[in-house]
Amino acid sequence: MKNGRIDVLAKFLQVEVDDLTVTKYDENNFEIGEKEYMILTEEEAQEKAKEYILDSIWAFNADFIIEHSKVLDFDDASQSIIKAIQEQCENGNEAMKKLIDDIDTFIEDAINADGRGHFMNSYDGNEAQDGEYFIYRIN
Repeated sequence: MKNGRIDVLAKFLQVEVDDLTVTKYDENNFEIGEKEYMILTEEEAQEKAKEYILDSIWAFNADFIIEHSKVLDFDDASQSIIKAIQEQCENGNEAMKKLIDDIDTFIEDAINADGRGHFMNSYDGNEAQDGEYFIYRIN
């Protein structure tokens, strides 16, 4: 087990360490009953948020995409282009990436606008911190 992550989560949830189990698919994820949590360092959390954003660019708000694109404008044609790509869902992700000028700035702005918890915590969008670790409920 990695660096006391389970201890951090037990403290956060106010439960005993024995009440928590490591998931079979990720040593940074823990379960208690039906609830699942992910515990990450700052660097890991940034990387996971980046991965999530890169995998879901097709689902971003059209205005946010336009703000990060020199080829699009706030007009009906640009809105139609984005809508057509979004209708492809995940299959439109690579096409949407091509519309963005600076992907690193896009990612940074997305995290600054909504916080990492928005991308990592599918339960309530929150991010909690205890020392060097960040806690996300993921179901």
